[in-house]
Amino acid sequence: MTTAEIRRRLMAHADASSVAALQRFFKTGPGQYGEGDIFVGVRVPAMRAVCRECRGAGLDAIRTLLRSAVHEERSLALLLLVDSFTRADDAGQRAIYDLYLSHTAFINSWDLVDASAAQIVGGWLHDRSRAPLRKLAKSPSLWERRIAIIATNHFIKRGEFEETFRIADILLGDPHDLIHKAVGWMLREVGNRDGAAERRFLKDRCTKMPRTMLRYAIEKFPEKERQRYLRK
Repeated sequence: MTTAEIRRRLMAHADASSVAALQRFFKTGPGQYGEGDIFVGVRVPAMRAVCRECRGAGLDAIRTLLRSAVHEERSLALLLLVDSFTRADDAGQRAIYDLYLSHTAFINSWDLVDASAAQIVGGWLHDRSRAPLRKLAKSPSLWERRIAIIATNHFIKRGEFEETFRIADILLGDPHDLIHKAVGWMLREVGNRDGAAERRFLKDRCTKMPRTMLRYAIEKFPEKERQRYLRK
């Protein structure tokens, strides 16, 4: 399927009346993290439907979409990559992983990272060296740092927490709110599976981490315990 055909199917779901709300939600104003991003008004359920229709699209077509200035086209490209990754052999998965990491400049919003990093980056690194995650966690790019921590959700879902803790330690002093939220979220996901492991991590760090990160991490704790952490 050509890029033009995929775009035609996507644009069939565009709704101009929702563009302004999407621009506000994704902070596209001057000085905001999504400054200048372009939306055409396609909602996630419709994008997922188009992804199913376009299953099997080639990497060349997907690469073109991923380089688009239009947010929904980049989002659809990542949905297609995730779908392809789950069905590919090792060579195919490696090609998708390499394409992903060579295009992080276009994976430039929290929703794009969150819909793809664990499946592709975490999925590829599951039985391999995790060193690429540590490199990403130290990147000057906000989005590469978010990719690093969100990718560990692949390991969390399989009962492996050490890489999440390792990346969280690297990002503990990160200046950006979107990293605070992402790290706190992943720590909470650990706690959903092993509360004792999360509490051990928090014991010597809860007074050092940003308030937002801590709030996200302890969101599911009993209220009295939450308040004890917040008073520290």
